[in-house]
Amino acid sequence: MSVFAAAGAGLLCAGRLCAVRAVLPCLWRGKYFSSGNEPAENNPVTPMLRHLMYKIKSTGPITVAEYMKEVLTNPAKGYYVNRDMLGEKGDFITSPEISQIFGELLGIWFISEWIATGKNAAFQLVELGPGRGTLLGDILRVFSQLASVLKNCDISIHLVEVSQKLSEIQALTLTEEKVLLERNAGSPVYMKGVTKSGIPISWYRDLQDVPKEYSFYLAHEFFDVLPVHKFQKTPHGWREVLIDIDPQVSDKLRFVLAPCATPAEAFIQELSQRISLTGGAALIADYGHDGTKTDTFRGFCGHRLHDVLIAPGTADLTADVDFSYLRRMSQGKVASLGPVKQQTFLRNMGIDVRLKVLLDKSDEPSLRQQLLQGYDMLMNPTKMGERFNFFALIPHQRLHGRNHQTNACQSKPSPSPVAGFGELGWR
Repeated sequence: MSVFAAAGAGLLCAGRLCAVRAVLPCLWRGKYFSSGNEPAENNPVTPMLRHLMYKIKSTGPITVAEYMKEVLTNPAKGYYVNRDMLGEKGDFITSPEISQIFGELLGIWFISEWIATGKNAAFQLVELGPGRGTLLGDILRVFSQLASVLKNCDISIHLVEVSQKLSEIQALTLTEEKVLLERNAGSPVYMKGVTKSGIPISWYRDLQDVPKEYSFYLAHEFFDVLPVHKFQKTPHGWREVLIDIDPQVSDKLRFVLAPCATPAEAFIQELSQRISLTGGAALIADYGHDGTKTDTFRGFCGHRLHDVLIAPGTADLTADVDFSYLRRMSQGKVASLGPVKQQTFLRNMGIDVRLKVLLDKSDEPSLRQQLLQGYDMLMNPTKMGERFNFFALIPHQRLHGRNHQTNACQSKPSPSPVAGFGELGWR
């Protein structure tokens, strides 16, 4: 536990998740219903709307998963591809943008798991959808502060990012300016560099292109934007909800019900397979539920709720993560922990201890106020404290104190508790 005291007390690809559906005829006979009460004049004809209407006219109604994939990650017109949607000027704010403590505690979590599983000689830290790179920057700062603990470990950073705009922002946040970035748009590794602390860093568009080595995976507010399939129960059984052109109103979309059942694919098996084969762990932080909610598909624009079918391409689309679904889709290849509320996870990780350290070191009233406000936003049950959850995938061996691989360079692990999912003994 000295490490904690020293610290201050497609398939998993947002750009390519394949939607499986039957080939549908253009003559549609399914049940339809409106997405809301937005008048036609409030529905501007965006380039994305024109693209979707052409697609639907050509092949028939599309799944909600296909709609999300096109609207969010289309290479030419997608919401995520060519804009910075984070922060006060964007459409939403994430935990790392609120307080440095959040990322610091996640950095400690990865080091804790690395120690608990035998101090492997090397590990990859893989982040899915890294935003601006703020969270990873806070994690890497902890790695630097605990360099004496990690001195014999070869670390590399691997970012899965489909947005060119965000990857450039990440590079500015994380990399050493004096070392030129290597760029190759046609390669699976489309950008390479070195972090400010000297760690190799690479960018990919697809998780499947990341080397299958011993890795720790981080998915913070990533799964909620992966394309989802939407279903509705009818007297004839479950039917998939699709998106079609409204024949009554020009340039408007509507929801329709498929006349027959269509299949949906799982999206977490790649992570589970990697962890079961090579070891490591995945830490998933997102807002969601454990199978207790139904329809949570919604849009956000300018920090406000937005009709998901209005002006596609101008708003973020999201759906709460069903953690019970993630657990089922791991198919027993790995063990799962959680979900636990963010308030509980961060308290178990020692957020109160870390806050006290930072407050004691700060003489600036504005900084102290900022720290307290950030803490309140992260921990308050009416804000993020109980809305966000943490969920982990770990090898079955981890719970029994056995290493996935053993060699002369690794120390023998013990079946210690997994940090954050149980109270730590601080001293």
